[in-house]
Amino acid sequence: MDATIKTEKLNKPVAKIRTPANIVSLREAIQTSPFTVWTNAEITACEDGFAELIVPMREELKQHNGFTHGAVIGFLIDSACCWAAASKVGDVVTAEYKLNFIAPAVGEKLIARGYVIKSTFSQVITRADVFSVKGTKENLVATGLATVTPYG
Repeated sequence: MDATIKTEKLNKPVAKIRTPANIVSLREAIQTSPFTVWTNAEITACEDGFAELIVPMREELKQHNGFTHGAVIGFLIDSACCWAAASKVGDVVTAEYKLNFIAPAVGEKLIARGYVIKSTFSQVITRADVFSVKGTKENLVATGLATVTPYG
């Protein structure tokens, strides 16, 4: 639900009041995203500038050497950053993102954790880390930064 604040003099919009996303609204949104459904991504946290999602590892997500494909890691960075931002400002789109691969991703699942660094009216600066999980051990495999723009 968006509302617009207008100045009395000009009767022009000066700011939008956006409803922050929550874990329920994001779980609903996931069901309308075919790629996200295909990855079997599950959002496990989304509140106050933080989001966490898990993707179980399976053969279709691997590249020729048996590691998780880089596109899956990019998806996780992008999604964790966007969902963290959405928890602050509502619906968002990615303006840009950058990621660094740190280690090959092998294991039973991947966990991405996204954080809001700074939120303004026109953009949200975020970061995310992706970990591969084997047993109880988490291994950092990638880190990224994203600029996200409120949408709608």
